[in-house]
Order: sequence, then C-alpha cells, then structure tokens
Amino acid sequence: MRPRTMSTTINPAHPADREEGTRFRVLYAISFAHFLNDMIQSLILAIYPMLKGGFNLSFTQIGLLTLTYQVTASLLQPVVGLYTDKHPKPHSLAIGMGFTLCGLLLLSVAPTYGVLLVAAALVGTGSSIFHPESSRVARLASGGQHGLAQSIFQVGGNGGSAMGPLLAAWIVHSQGSVAWFSLAALLAITVLWQIGGWYGRHLAERAAKKKGAGVVVNKLPKSTVVRAIVVLLLLIFSKYFYMASLNTYYTFYLMEKFGLARQTSQIYLFLFLFAVAAGTIMGGPIGDRIGRKRVIWASILGVAPFTLMLPHANLFWTAVLSVVIGFILASAFSAILVFAQELIPGKVGMVSGLFFGFAFGMGGIGAAVLGRLADAHGIETVYQLCAFLPLLGLLAVFLPDLRERAKAA
Repeated sequence: MRPRTMSTTINPAHPADREEGTRFRVLYAISFAHFLNDMIQSLILAIYPMLKGGFNLSFTQIGLLTLTYQVTASLLQPVVGLYTDKHPKPHSLAIGMGFTLCGLLLLSVAPTYGVLLVAAALVGTGSSIFHPESSRVARLASGGQHGLAQSIFQVGGNGGSAMGPLLAAWIVHSQGSVAWFSLAALLAITVLWQIGGWYGRHLAERAAKKKGAGVVVNKLPKSTVVRAIVVLLLLIFSKYFYMASLNTYYTFYLMEKFGLARQTSQIYLFLFLFAVAAGTIMGGPIGDRIGRKRVIWASILGVAPFTLMLPHANLFWTAVLSVVIGFILASAFSAILVFAQELIPGKVGMVSGLFFGFAFGMGGIGAAVLGRLADAHGIETVYQLCAFLPLLGLLAVFLPDLRERAKAA
C-alpha cells in the first residue's frame, strides 16, 4: 500500500507566502520593468522592414538576426537560473538591463550587418539575465497566488511587445532615432535597482524565518516529471514556432498579400500583440481556479480552428483572426511555467530559465527556418504550413492533473 504524501508539486504555496500575502506593489513594479524590457526587444522586430531596406537584407538574414538574439537569450537563461537558485543576485536584474542598453545604443549606430548581429546578441544577453530572476521575484511576491503573479508579470512583457511596433511607427524614422529608446532602458535600470533592494531584504527575512526549520519535499515520480516536462516543451515549441510567424513576418505578410504600407502594417501588428497582452492576464488566475492543465489544453489546441482559417481570410478577417489567435495562445505560457515550477519544486530559477530560454530559442529557430521558407516559397506558404502547429495541443492529455492529485491528497 502506498503511503499518502503531500507534495509541494500539488500544493505549492509555501506557508511563508500565505503569511506574507501578495505583494502587489512589487508585482506591478516587476511587470512595469518587463514592459520596458520587452518593448525594447519588440522594437527590433518592428524595425525589420527599415533594416531590410537599409542594409539590403534577405528574409534569411532577417531570420538569422532574430536567431542571434533569441539563441543568445535561450542558451544563457537556464545557466543563469541554475546559478541564481544557489546564489541569488538581487541586483543582477539591473545589470542585465545594462546589457540591453548597450545593445540598443549599438543598434542605433551599427554600420554593417555583422554589427547588427552583435547588437542583437547584447540585447539577448540582457534578456537571459532578466527573465529567470524577475520570474523568481514574481513568485516570491505572489503570496501563494502563483498563476496570478506570473500573469501580472507576463502581461507587462506582452504589453511592452505590443507597444514597441506602435512607438516604432511614431518615433523611429531612421536607424539613429532608435537611440531614443535608451531612455526606457535607463528608467528600467532605476526600477530594477529598487526591486533588487526589496529582493535582497526579502531573502534575508525569509532565511531568518527558515533557520532551524527543515522543509520536507515529496516529489512526483521521476518518470512522471520527465514525461510532463517533455510534453510542456513540445507545447512551447508549437506555440512559439507559430508565434514566430506572426512576430517576425506578420508585417511582411500584410504588405505582400494586401499591399499595406509599412506604418499601417505595424498598427496591425500592434493589435495582435495587444491581444497577446490581454490574453496573458487571463491564463494565470484561471489556472489557479480550474487547474492549469485545462488552461493549457484549451489554449494550445483551442486556437487550431482559427490558425487554419487565417491563410484564407481577407484583410478584415485576417485582423480579427490574428487578434483571436493572440488572445487564446497567450493564456498558455503562465499556466505552463507555473505547472513546470510545481513539477520541480525548489528550482524556480532553473525552471524559469529553461522555459523562457526554450521559448526564446524556438522563436529564434522558427524565425530563421520560416525566413528560409519564405525566401524559397513565398510568405503566404509560411502561414499555410504553420496553421497545423497548434494541433500538437493534443499532447496535453499526457500531463498529470495536479489539481485532482491535490483533491485526492
């Protein structure tokens, strides 16, 4: 007969979390920093048409530019997260934003394609430091409402991603004008330095409370955890490979298929990214209530009918469908991330780095592969093939139901 055990993967709210309550001021601050960070990152995507014309780039070179940024971020994030799990560095958040600032300034003066790649790599390095530690701050400030906290944190980033193309359309009329966005990076450094101060004090207080009190953690079976992590990573692949088709090539698709001007196409990209931001805030708190597996299932597989219709729609319905797709798909990531954190308790930084990094990596690889496909067969072919990716959401059936296990326990 199996002994009955309560696992933190089932009921992950630490007693100290519940006692302290949710620190909304900290969550709003880290969300605002995420807004600024991702606004800067999305700026790079938004100015691709300008860079393509100015440097005479092919779609393949555009894809490699995204790949350089994404892979730099994705390869370093799990390493940063694993290190900071053992050696927390509260002020590393501000330092990471410093790398982003340097990359942004270099982007504004880059004379060659090679220097553009270096600038993209610097921005990616800043992102690799920012995301694991900021995700940890969101969890520490959650008061046990981990899904809600991750959604608040994520919606800042998605809001920033939505604003980047809109601000680019208004402000960026030449490569040099990109430097104006360095003011946003400086503001983010100021905010993150203050958050780092709270983070350090919180760690000291929590260490004092835990001193002398051991915490027993009973994990799920290793085979169950490994299977679930593999399924979650495959779902991340389907989500971010598809998102790469919209994030990187949506403006080109609209310009080629419907003859829109660059500035007009950026407004459509803003609408899509705004829908992503709106959808993000829903996934976490809904997952806290009804279970994250259900949210993951509905988000990935539920978007498939709309992605299958998108390549055959006119301009009006293309805009409508892209908004619906962004809203539904966005609800998945917060649920996936918290689900993974509950599968491997005590490794918040490593898990966050792994999933943020894998998401960024899939976005970068997707951009490069789809760019090559667009060069060879046309941009419309990209959307016709990517439409089938959300069907991988069927794999969610293999995830353990942590909510039901909690009830049984």
